[in-house]
Amino acid sequence: MKDMIVTDKEVYDAQCRYCKVVYQILANRGDIQEWLQGSGYIQDVLSYLSASERELLISGTCENCWKSIFGSCEEEDDE
Repeated sequence: MKDMIVTDKEVYDAQCRYCKVVYQILANRGDIQEWLQGSGYIQDVLSYLSASERELLISGTCENCWKSIFGSCEEEDDE
C-alpha cells in the first residue's frame, strides 16, 4: 500500500471581480484564517502562494485584469 500524504491544504475558489473568472487556490485553512483575522501579513502567512494569487485574495483582481488596468512593471521601466 502506498503512503498517503496528509496535508491541511484545501482548494479555495476566488472570483475576479472584473472578468468573473473563478480561480482555484490551494492554501492551508489555518493560514487563511490567520490572515483573515489580521494576525499577519499575507506575504508572510501565505508566502507559498504566488504574488498573483495573494493579490486575487486581497483585491479580487486576477493577474490578467491587473495588467490590463494598471499595466506591468516592464512597461514602466521602458518609459
